[in-house]
Amino acid sequence: MLSRYNALEIERMLSSVPASPPFPPASERKSWKSIAETLGEVRLAKMITEAELFARTPIPALPATSFLHYKRTGQRERYNEPREQRRKMLSALVLAECLEGGGRFLDSVLDLSWAICEESTWATSAHQTELTDIHSPVIDIHVAMTALELAEVCLLLGSQLDPKLSLRISDELDRRCFTPYLTRNDFKWLHASKQRGANNWTAVCNAGVAGAALYMEPNPARLAEIIARAAVSLDEYLQSFDESGGSTEGPGYWDFGFGYYVVLANLIERRTEGRFDFLQEEGIRDISTYPLRTRLSPNRHLNFSDCQASVHYSYPLLVFLAQRFDLPDLAALANERPGRIRRNNLTWSLRLLFWVAPADVPPKCVSNGHDWFSGMMWMVSRFAPKNINSLVLAAKGGHNAEMHNHNDIGNFIVHLHGESLVADIGRGRYTQAYFGAERYDHLATSSLGHSVPSPNGYLQQAGEMYRAVLLGHEATAQHSTLHLELKGAYPSDAGVVSLQRRITLFRNFSEGRVLVEDSVRFERDAGMLESVLVTFSDVEVGADHVVIRGRRGSLRVDFVPECVHARVETHCSVDLPKGPKDIRRVVFSMLIPAREGQILLSMTPIESVAIALS
Repeated sequence: MLSRYNALEIERMLSSVPASPPFPPASERKSWKSIAETLGEVRLAKMITEAELFARTPIPALPATSFLHYKRTGQRERYNEPREQRRKMLSALVLAECLEGGGRFLDSVLDLSWAICEESTWATSAHQTELTDIHSPVIDIHVAMTALELAEVCLLLGSQLDPKLSLRISDELDRRCFTPYLTRNDFKWLHASKQRGANNWTAVCNAGVAGAALYMEPNPARLAEIIARAAVSLDEYLQSFDESGGSTEGPGYWDFGFGYYVVLANLIERRTEGRFDFLQEEGIRDISTYPLRTRLSPNRHLNFSDCQASVHYSYPLLVFLAQRFDLPDLAALANERPGRIRRNNLTWSLRLLFWVAPADVPPKCVSNGHDWFSGMMWMVSRFAPKNINSLVLAAKGGHNAEMHNHNDIGNFIVHLHGESLVADIGRGRYTQAYFGAERYDHLATSSLGHSVPSPNGYLQQAGEMYRAVLLGHEATAQHSTLHLELKGAYPSDAGVVSLQRRITLFRNFSEGRVLVEDSVRFERDAGMLESVLVTFSDVEVGADHVVIRGRRGSLRVDFVPECVHARVETHCSVDLPKGPKDIRRVVFSMLIPAREGQILLSMTPIESVAIALS
């Protein structure tokens, strides 16, 4: 059996297999006319109209001062937005020319491709910071994506454009990507370490560089060495998933990182006529089902860490995996938001046309009643999986050095009628400070901004040593329970001997019930415990209960007034990706200090009869 890590074996195999393009060049008019017919007149006209607009639009400028704006202010948008607009325009113009075939977009494609080659760096200012040193090129995720996009421009339209363009692109790919990839070992994403494990960067950077090489590298020995290097690095990426196929980066980064892993796997499989199949690796099918298992309701997914609740999955990725692994519910999930691609670039726009959906797709996606990611300690339990409006509970253990970490051990989400009433507020807006020393000062990353307990006023700390201990996990027809010891998430100064959280979704109630039991035991002196629910919604506080009122549903939270007091804190204008929002922390506090204490919170949909606590 051929080894995918042995460059000499790969070279011999590449030399023995005829190279055939994974997609037809625009000159193959029969293939592209067939694609145009499949699109239909309305969709085709929309794509052509967009390209006509971009052909008349000046290429966005990228001055040095815009690049330096991040270094000077910590804000990314001034450089990133015009940079991304260039690539969006390129994608639309290339595909319009392929579909129409009349030549009227060729000059615009040439101008844009040349302008991108003229960019001093393809990296973004957040990843490079300083103005470019051309003798020490940076390879970040955006460099890698751009490399693959330009290589695909050459495949599709290279024969119809000025011949110097393909030569220029080839030179730029070698200088910026292939030679550094083969000769340097200072890229943190290339080889995982104890300090920094593999993550989405590992997949995207390897896929972009190796994918571009599959198109553009003429030397079989160099191409084989690139593929062998990528194989080792991508194995480390797969090890970032737990044994259940889960990733602590969350659904959005699953789409990004694993999406590019699949892109490269498909390119290698086609180039080697199936002899190297990166999708046959152990656990790939489980990883492919991750979006189904983290789904809360249509277009809403659990968003622990730096993930957003609304994830625009790449449609072609989901339908490709659905076909490959016979996962009809994954195709149904893709159809919840048909035709969408998460990144508006040529790589994914091209695959949107060629990775076609399966013929037989269920009318709607149905998730499991219970999902458990054992390595991450994530539990997702659904009261009635076929009812998209029913109660859903998502809870986590883990540690505080996870990928895109938040200090959120013990955090949970209660989802009802398509919205999270007890919410994870998701990531903060990406700025220099957000990824700097002040990261955990942000409400979104601090345990202050999560539904976790606070012993003696202490917050959780960052670092792998701050972790949960799994005491139990159980799933039956009647209930799903996660039981954690959280003492290790807090500094020793908190004076905690034990801080346990047991969180349960009960199914033997008419509309479901979530019970949170926080039990604390302090070391020497009497202490105080607070348990918190975080929400975007309005909150009403009563004598023995709290009502969280969402846009479509409401949740009643009962507590024991003889033991616990409830109050609401509002944090105004929290800096989140879609603009500032007000966050409410519903704080349940022990009435008096004690060596031992317990806070019980019973949550039921508002229509349900409240359950007495004992």
